[in-house]
Amino acid sequence: MEYIYGALLLHSTGSKVDEAKLKKVLEEAGATPDPARVKALVSSLKGLNIDEVLKNAASMATMAAPAAEAAPSQAKPKKKKEEKAEEEKEEKEEAGEQDAMAGLSSLFG
Repeated sequence: MEYIYGALLLHSTGSKVDEAKLKKVLEEAGATPDPARVKALVSSLKGLNIDEVLKNAASMATMAAPAAEAAPSQAKPKKKKEEKAEEEKEEKEEAGEQDAMAGLSSLFG
């Protein structure tokens, strides 16, 4: 992740993102850059309009936020008391079985 942050830092200052500059930024931040990863990132960024990518990412985030807010409002229909009681009984039985298995497993270390 620090490689991408370094590239974004260089871009935000108006510097060209190249291997030497990215390596220097990472070293100054206290990281030990992997030359292969630096080279791979720089080559993948060539020809890419970083400003456009960031703008699209921001617009996607604003589109996703309303969808995330809408999800909790879709409440499940209320269950009848009988169904709730049956589910609670099943959960208690499962918990009892898990406790029994845990007790057996402690015998065998």
